[in-house]
Amino acid sequence: MTAEAPAYKRPESVLVVVYSADAQVLMLRRHEPPTFWQSVTGSLEWGEEPGQAARRELIEETGLEAAALEDCHDSHLFEIYKIWRHRYAEGVTENREHVFRLAVSDACPVTLDALEHAEYEWLPRVEAAQRASSYTNRQAILDWVPIEPAPGLR
Repeated sequence: MTAEAPAYKRPESVLVVVYSADAQVLMLRRHEPPTFWQSVTGSLEWGEEPGQAARRELIEETGLEAAALEDCHDSHLFEIYKIWRHRYAEGVTENREHVFRLAVSDACPVTLDALEHAEYEWLPRVEAAQRASSYTNRQAILDWVPIEPAPGLR
């Protein structure tokens, strides 16, 4: 007999920073609020490992395959905004976010999940970090996207 998943959200998520060989970073704009920009992100389902969630979210949000997905072995705790706490078990106020990255050869077209994101843009590393609405997303871009383009692309 399989146990049923709790009715509340798991307070654990993944952040997947996608970047091209010339150091362009994929940024996605959520429908609401209209100015919220982020990398690929999403909550872990009950029983799911972070790597599984990262692959699932990457495909759902961009259509990109995760063959070269890299676990950065980095995570951050952040406060869950009060407006969203009703989704979690009583007393849960923080979320653990696991960081992954995916290098792609070029700033390619992606297929957005139309229910979640309104548009995407490939931006230079620093500009992408400035555009990111979340401080953990900004830090992940600065920490995990190479400063220089890959050799041979200059």
